[in-house]
Amino acid sequence: MPKPISRRSLVRLAPLALLPAAACTSDARVGASALADQVPDATVEMRQAQAAFIGSAGGGSGVLTFRGQRYPFTVAGAGIGGIGASTIEAQGDVFSLRDISQFPGAYGQVRHGLAVGQMSSGELWLQNRNGVIMRLRARRTGLMLSLGGDAVIITMR
Repeated sequence: MPKPISRRSLVRLAPLALLPAAACTSDARVGASALADQVPDATVEMRQAQAAFIGSAGGGSGVLTFRGQRYPFTVAGAGIGGIGASTIEAQGDVFSLRDISQFPGAYGQVRHGLAVGQMSSGELWLQNRNGVIMRLRARRTGLMLSLGGDAVIITMR
């Protein structure tokens, strides 16, 4: 019989359950429809390590390039979906970013991808409550099937 989860563990994990809802506004749209005719405001490069077995967790760092300035940041997340372990190198565009203060914080992330050794494909979509959207192309290394959602926290360094 599995060991029951302690009340203390539930209290620690409860904020993670709320992050996806906190990351997006109630009328938030993610994906290509949310970006209709928009021009990117910035670019981002990110490197993460991720492990998953039904639940997933990951962390890493990146650089946002916005209005000619480079802003380093860290990223940490937890979510649901996938199996395996991989490293992710992602690059892409940032939309609806008017001020650097809108970038850090909680994001909801939708991901899909596959990695077998060096061969991979995948895409990440992230959106925060400020309406900032990231569309990233991901290259994974490892053995991973990724399909799910995460709550991601970005912190400026």
